[in-house]
Amino acid sequence: MKYVIVGTAGHIDHGKSALVLALTGTDPDRWEEEKRRGITIDLGFAHLDLGEGLRIGFIDVPGHERFVKNMLAGVGGIDIVLLVVAADESIKPQTREHFDICKLLGIRQGLIVMTKADLAERDVLDLVRLEVQDFVAGSFLEGAPILAVSARTGEGLGELKQELRRLGLELPPKPVGLPFRLPIDRSFVMKGFGAVVTGTLIAGTVEKEAEVEIFPLGRRVRVRGIEVYNAPADRATAGQRTALNLAGVEAKQITRGMAVATPDLFQPTARLDCRLSLLPSSRPLRNHAQVHFHCGTADMLAEVVLLDGKELPPGATGFVQLRLAEPGLFVPGDRFIVRQFSPVTTIGGGSVLDNQPPKHRLGDAGALESLRVLERGEPEARLELLAQQAGEATVAALAARTGWRPADVLRVAKSLETKNRLALLGQPPSLLVHQEHFEQLAKRVVEQLERFHAADPLVGGLPKEELRSKLGAGGAARYLPSPALLNALLQSLVAQGKVDVQGETVRLGGRRIQLSPEEVAARDQISAAFQKAGLTVPSAREVLGKLQVDRARAEKLLRILLKENILHKVTEDLIFHQSALRELRGILARRKAQNSRLNVADFKALTGLTRKYAIPLLEYLDRERVTRREGDERVIL
Repeated sequence: MKYVIVGTAGHIDHGKSALVLALTGTDPDRWEEEKRRGITIDLGFAHLDLGEGLRIGFIDVPGHERFVKNMLAGVGGIDIVLLVVAADESIKPQTREHFDICKLLGIRQGLIVMTKADLAERDVLDLVRLEVQDFVAGSFLEGAPILAVSARTGEGLGELKQELRRLGLELPPKPVGLPFRLPIDRSFVMKGFGAVVTGTLIAGTVEKEAEVEIFPLGRRVRVRGIEVYNAPADRATAGQRTALNLAGVEAKQITRGMAVATPDLFQPTARLDCRLSLLPSSRPLRNHAQVHFHCGTADMLAEVVLLDGKELPPGATGFVQLRLAEPGLFVPGDRFIVRQFSPVTTIGGGSVLDNQPPKHRLGDAGALESLRVLERGEPEARLELLAQQAGEATVAALAARTGWRPADVLRVAKSLETKNRLALLGQPPSLLVHQEHFEQLAKRVVEQLERFHAADPLVGGLPKEELRSKLGAGGAARYLPSPALLNALLQSLVAQGKVDVQGETVRLGGRRIQLSPEEVAARDQISAAFQKAGLTVPSAREVLGKLQVDRARAEKLLRILLKENILHKVTEDLIFHQSALRELRGILARRKAQNSRLNVADFKALTGLTRKYAIPLLEYLDRERVTRREGDERVIL
């Protein structure tokens, strides 16, 4: 089954709702006030099977100028527009505004329907037809069929259905392979079921019992049930009018303008880089102007930051950054409408190019060039630019920023990797790093190690985490590199012989600690002091205090001896020479030949040590698995 969304557009009381009722048998005016006043106030919905595997979903929008924002909540997801013009009134103000909106939203298919044909004479119909042809000249509806119909008599309805079938079958398939997104146009409570949301599923698929996320609420919920065109279903796909019964949230927490989407993929945003086109009838748009922003079902205030010039003239097109009053879920390619702050009239619209941009200023040449690349839409150039801006980014983050599936991000990234433009890290690959950024960071690793060794020649190397923090402090890196990226950098540099890595310590390749004669003498003095003391060692403070070198260098020399395993730290206060510990192991080996068990008193008698040394040494021997404690005794292993 192929699903197509058809939307009505036109002036109030031009017969849009009556037309939908005549075609489908369903009255799209749901509310009592709508029926009482005879006007559409909010969105109405109906559907029609046209055969040949084609189902049409109708979205009937309000025609009154006071309810244009409600109209905008429904028009964003339509594939075909029915521009409705009453034969007895011809083109009116809301006809013009609705048609402007359709053009700005990039709708490319439609029909023109002259309703109330039974109320007009033939010469009047011909005149209205000419007026409509002139009105749509140069637009996507130029040359489109103009059908005279009457909802009351049924005139022309059969021909209208045939034209709808023709257009519906010609439309390309919906993007079912993209991540799931459903902009919410209604939320309510259904007794016995709980929260229900409805909308036009614009991308992907969703299945019963799936876990989804409500944006920008950030709430993960379960899809308890699905209805497609008012019938229960196990699955909904792009292009269908869909209702989801959600478990784990209350309906009062959900409002029109939110979206249900694939979890852990998208990120809400309050800043968008866009291409904006103004209508010829609009006023000039000044930098930092406030506008009403409509995208999908979302409706909020936004500040327009112009990127090329202090004013956008009527009929002109330019790059802008929209700073939204509230966060929402928007992805590149989404179409939007802007309306003047006051009086509230439609002035322009465009498409989202980047949904996670940094802040820009007027005349930012780099931002303008980047937006030109994004607007061209070439997948490799687009992904490379986003990776270059980020330095490094996860596949999931780039999927959210492009609106692609993670698999598509990986496919394009692998192509760029073969061209040495990107590096893919992780198993399976999950991190993308631009090659220039990788090379710059590798250079900075070497520079940081050179500075470190020059400042601390007696320290063998720099801990990895400290090196990572230094790479993230200023310079070309605008963030802290991930551990995965640091490890990849070190592996590359090790392979080139530029660095050595020992455990968690990094040093320049081939570097050894070079001691001055004075430092060599001090090191030997420290070692001799602990060796001479045997098992009754002095404190480190006492030994270092007798040296001729300064305290800082003395402590570094001590750390060198510990790292070389000439000295061993048993506790923070007790350090022993390796020869003393080796001799102790020999004493225990001889004792084991006679008796493999001993207590603290036996150990003190065996070694001649006081409790100050005996207890820490026994605990050390337990850790080294020379002995094993059993109650108050030790077993020599």
